[in-house]
Amino acid sequence: MSTSVVVVVVVVVVVVVVVVVVVVVVVVVVVEVEEAVVVEVEVVVVVVEVVVVVVEVVVEEEVVVVVVVVVVVVEVEIVVVVVVVIILIIVVVVVVVVVVVVEVIVVVEVVVVVVVVLVVVVVVVVVVVAVVVVVVVVM
Repeated sequence: MSTSVVVVVVVVVVVVVVVVVVVVVVVVVVVEVEEAVVVEVEVVVVVVEVVVVVVEVVVEEEVVVVVVVVVVVVEVEIVVVVVVVIILIIVVVVVVVVVVVVEVIVVVEVVVVVVVVLVVVVVVVVVVVAVVVVVVVVM
């Protein structure tokens, strides 16, 4: 179980670091980029499909939450560029985490499920917090 604990700790640390970086990037992008927002809408739609596929493979219950969050964000136009950045990072993190967890812990399936669920929940929370921060900054 010590290996499982180490993996969980590493995942949490990585997610926290990514969150901090994303929040900083989000503020910078929103402040400096305003005209390119409309252009990025198509990219968001494509990325959303990727995220849905990834999450479906991992945990089916979380698909609805992610889709709702992304759709709400897309309607806010200004946050579209931010969504692209966050989603791309999330996809990379989720894929890396899933691969690492699957390779390290093949026997303990319960731990894999727990780690994946934690990552998905954290990701959803990060997106919501980032969107709120961006909206506040823009307003």
